[in-house]
Amino acid sequence: MHDAYEAVLMLKLTVQIESMAAYDNYLLIGTREGHLLIYNVASNSNDSKANENTSPSLYRYSKNFSKKRIVQIAVIPEYNLLVLLTDNVICIHDLNTTNLNQISQLQKTRGATLFALDIQRHESMTGEKNTVVRLCVAVKRKLQLYYWKEKKKTFEEFFSEEVAGSDIPRELSVPDIPRELAWCGETLVLGFRGFSYTLMDFQGKTKELFPTGKSPEPSITKLSNNSFVLGKDSQSVIMDTNGELIQHNPVKWSDLPGALAWDVPYLLGIVHDTLEVYTLESCMHIQTIPDLNKARFICQCKQGKVYVASMSQVWCITATDFTQQTRILLKQSQFQLALKLTDLSDLSEEEKAKETYKIQTLYAHHLFRNKKFREAMEQFLKLGTDPYEVIRLFPDLVSQPSNANEPNEPEPNLPKLQGRDLENGLLALIDFLTEIRYKLINDSQTKEKETNEKIKGKHVTQGDKLKNMTAVATEQLLKIIDTTLLKCYLQTNDALVAPLLRLNHCHLAEAEKTLLQHQKYPELIILYQTKGQHKKALELLEKQSKESDSSLKGPERTIQYLQHLGKDHMDLILKFAGWILDHDPEEGLRIFMEDVQEVEHLPRPKILDYLLRCHKDLVITYLEHVVHVWEDNNPMFHNVLVHQYKEKCLVGTSSTAAPAEKLNIQHIRTKLQQLLEKSQHYTPETVLRDFPFDCLYEERAIILGRLGRHQQAISIYINLLNNVPKAIQYCNNVYARYQNLSKAEKSKQQDNADEIYITLIHQLLKPDECQKGLSNLMIPDPAIVTQRLAQPDLETALELLEEHASKIDPLKALEVLPDTVSIGRIRHFLEASLQNNINEKRRMQVLKGLLYAEHLQVQEQRMHYESQNVLMTEFNICPVCKKRFGNQSAFARYPNGDIVHFSCQMRKM
Repeated sequence: MHDAYEAVLMLKLTVQIESMAAYDNYLLIGTREGHLLIYNVASNSNDSKANENTSPSLYRYSKNFSKKRIVQIAVIPEYNLLVLLTDNVICIHDLNTTNLNQISQLQKTRGATLFALDIQRHESMTGEKNTVVRLCVAVKRKLQLYYWKEKKKTFEEFFSEEVAGSDIPRELSVPDIPRELAWCGETLVLGFRGFSYTLMDFQGKTKELFPTGKSPEPSITKLSNNSFVLGKDSQSVIMDTNGELIQHNPVKWSDLPGALAWDVPYLLGIVHDTLEVYTLESCMHIQTIPDLNKARFICQCKQGKVYVASMSQVWCITATDFTQQTRILLKQSQFQLALKLTDLSDLSEEEKAKETYKIQTLYAHHLFRNKKFREAMEQFLKLGTDPYEVIRLFPDLVSQPSNANEPNEPEPNLPKLQGRDLENGLLALIDFLTEIRYKLINDSQTKEKETNEKIKGKHVTQGDKLKNMTAVATEQLLKIIDTTLLKCYLQTNDALVAPLLRLNHCHLAEAEKTLLQHQKYPELIILYQTKGQHKKALELLEKQSKESDSSLKGPERTIQYLQHLGKDHMDLILKFAGWILDHDPEEGLRIFMEDVQEVEHLPRPKILDYLLRCHKDLVITYLEHVVHVWEDNNPMFHNVLVHQYKEKCLVGTSSTAAPAEKLNIQHIRTKLQQLLEKSQHYTPETVLRDFPFDCLYEERAIILGRLGRHQQAISIYINLLNNVPKAIQYCNNVYARYQNLSKAEKSKQQDNADEIYITLIHQLLKPDECQKGLSNLMIPDPAIVTQRLAQPDLETALELLEEHASKIDPLKALEVLPDTVSIGRIRHFLEASLQNNINEKRRMQVLKGLLYAEHLQVQEQRMHYESQNVLMTEFNICPVCKKRFGNQSAFARYPNGDIVHFSCQMRKM
């Protein structure tokens, strides 16, 4: 409790007060005798509320104002109008006149017992102020509704017509004579004696609320356009115009209040000879002002000033200084009430903002000390409190300064949080920091985008430089936030640690220390990775891979880490790949062969060099993946793969090789032959230079064929391998490739591929001449070659002539064939060759005829177009611009015959 108001006895009258109203600095009193007294209670002192209202002066006095008692008084200050109820009729008087002349008397209101005014003040977009007045009069069991707007009515017509709006009736019927009446927005609130409270709209629809209680007299106090207070025994219930409770806790008076008044933020009620003051939100009793002898009436004049009257006395109830009240309320931890009083005070807007921020901050700390963590964090978030100041409320989360000159004193009187309280506090802090983090990142990205656009446009200003400085401060703040979030997650929900670290701004040393304390090694790896500390991460992975109880046991996690490092960290990849390749070569090769973007972009020559030096047995597997899976066309990889195959095959030719090893070598040799035949990217000259001379003859033949040395290749098949079918297949392949070439490519061929079958027939018929060809192969022992030379094979040669007659030049074939061969043996070959030549000649004749026909068509078309002409005279007019063609005019003709200026052709289109 505190003293919110001061009471001063202001008037002692010899007449009996019947009604009272106040506005600005004026107090109006209506008496039982029909007198009307108007007092001016303006203060002569400078803003001293202690002396205000102590010496009122009688401004106007009308002794014979009415013959009957003045039951009710109301004032419309904007129009200087006085509305009163006397002699059971509503009268309107002009306050500007000396004698308070009567403007109008609403004759239809005879028999009235009660009225209520609704004054709506509006301001238009242009700043023009407008006031609309509505009047509701209770006449027996009827409610009469009136509407008046100064610009549309004259004083003589005041309140003489129905309420504006065609759908609003003038009269509403009620079940009984109302004893209390209030106009709240578009709703009428009615109170009936000994009955109940009722809400009514303009269509006459009603909603029953609740009975008045033990006391038969109703009590209605308007709070705003959509809220009001209803009395029920010694309680006051706060409701809205929908008939719903605004708050479930009613204001509980010490006894039945006689009259109520609302003076924000207090509700004042006369209880016996005292005035009790309560707040609405918490229904807290603030003050009791005693010694108000037989007080009956109460009305508010303006903010902070209320009048209370008995039958013959009037007290002025004045609010004490708001600043003093606020100071007392803060000591009592009544922050919400202090905020309201600050808003109502006479401080400047800037001072109000500072004081409001201070109170809200104190309120947030108060909530925290009372372990209302969620509410406290919401308050800090609204205030935009520095996150570090909020983090300091949890001393265990604050890093100790490394410098002794930088003390980090925790805030005093903080509650010691343990167990469930600590968890709740940390969860609330997490929500607070997450929201701040989200805003900071979004703001940072927006500012960065704006700065980049200005840099591109070269419009960098001093403000942009300040923004860059702010960005540095933001980064520091994000470091504090993320490091704190990491500590909170470790104590509440460690499953959120990894997602945080994948995109974090944590302080590296502090986060590293924290994760090591909690033995969170997988999360520590993520931290190292995001901070670019790859060496530390790989060292930790290697160490943990050897621990039997570690979740990082084995090489898998290291393999994944190395796969995503990328080519910029090639040295690290090669350094830490070694122990994996030694431990598990097959899995280790995944570092260089996985279908991962970063792996595919690694420098392959550097990897090949590393494998050749340190892990030679894995070279073939790696190169096969590069050549066959990634389809790399670099000749180096193809050459090295051929060389590796060759080395394996040479090892297998030794007499000491085991049968299983020989089988494996045969498989490798097959792959070597397939590579030599299909690959177009190895260098045959380089490969041939390193090939042995005493073995791998078939592979040598393939390479020689690639070099265009077909005679030597065929000699190997026939004389060294004694495999004529292989030689024939070789010729078929060479001729097929030749036929697939374009005419230009064929003209560039110098290996006589078109005569490949002649070369084969020559080898079959004259094997003794192969000595010269094989000597060019640098065979180390020509005697062995001579012993292995094949015998002349005329039959096979003749079969080739018949089978491939269309592919062999007959003249060159006759030169090769021995003179002893009869014409009958080659009859089929000659007939086929002759028919082939005839077909080719006919084809050329047909082609020639078609070309000539096409030539004639072109000539005919040319003559047709050349025969057409255009006659241009001075009378020709352009259909587009409607102008004549001049002597120097350029023109265009369309296929339909239209002729236009050259400049007009686009307009026509």
